[in-house]
Amino acid sequence: MESVFGKCYDFGKGEGLELEEMVKEGYDLLGSLNWSDHLPLLGWMDLQGVRRRCRILVQKVNLFVGGIIEEHRIRRVTEVSETKSRVADFVDVLLDLEKEEKLSDSDMIAVLWEMIFRGTDTVAILLEWIMARMVLHPEIQSKAQAEIDAVVGKSRLVSDADIPNLRYLHAIVKETLRMHPPGPLLSWARLAIDDVHVGGHFVPAGTTAMVNMWAITHDEAIWSEPNEFKPERFVAEDVSIMGSDLRLAPFGSGRRVCPGKALGLATVHLWLAQLLQNYKWMPSSEGVDLSECLKMSLEMENPLICFALPRE
Repeated sequence: MESVFGKCYDFGKGEGLELEEMVKEGYDLLGSLNWSDHLPLLGWMDLQGVRRRCRILVQKVNLFVGGIIEEHRIRRVTEVSETKSRVADFVDVLLDLEKEEKLSDSDMIAVLWEMIFRGTDTVAILLEWIMARMVLHPEIQSKAQAEIDAVVGKSRLVSDADIPNLRYLHAIVKETLRMHPPGPLLSWARLAIDDVHVGGHFVPAGTTAMVNMWAITHDEAIWSEPNEFKPERFVAEDVSIMGSDLRLAPFGSGRRVCPGKALGLATVHLWLAQLLQNYKWMPSSEGVDLSECLKMSLEMENPLICFALPRE
């Protein structure tokens, strides 16, 4: 939150609780079945109250995020000296845009909300999948820890500057994104306005088509042993996950690629490195269940429970 809004939140109370509740409400709305989507005649009735809840949430988000933008504007005017010495956050970056790149307040609110809304659950879910794999594959965990020790040493904590040199750690993240993509159905939705044939398939007009990234990343014609967790495949071949290689594009591709991909990946890499540098991760008596549950993201059906033992 600090890199986006320039402030930390104590979740569970105050503004932290308010933000937490807004994110939860957003996911509840997106993940719930809305009958008016399938029966348009019911739309005007709003029987489930979905539209009413959306209007209320939009008002809350505009007030919350808009207030943060206004706080930044006031601080930039009244505390010039502090602003120059203070590390800029993402709100500052947006406010510094000029001329044709300058955003309206509504556009800034949309971008900032996207960073928070889609950057909270996906980071947590991806880290949970990675740690589940570390517990299940202790040899891979040990190899990653050995790499961290070799690059960083044991006298200091791993930092952002070390991450580019942790090649095997990057491979672990890529392999987890391949096997357990948080967004298995990418939001590259396209509406066919005419009847069309795509790849030998007939797509009638009015059809909404989406990209099934999960199917692509588990296709034997594309990946060798797709059901095996093998980070080494990404050591042997440096596959980009930023959208240029459609074999693995968990953040989308093109102009509508996820705007928070770089921040999300940086967070995952650093947190994973810190978790592995400081602790050895062991399974609980319940073991690890890799059953998947598709909500708004691809989550673990049964949350991971494991033991963290301090490393010597």
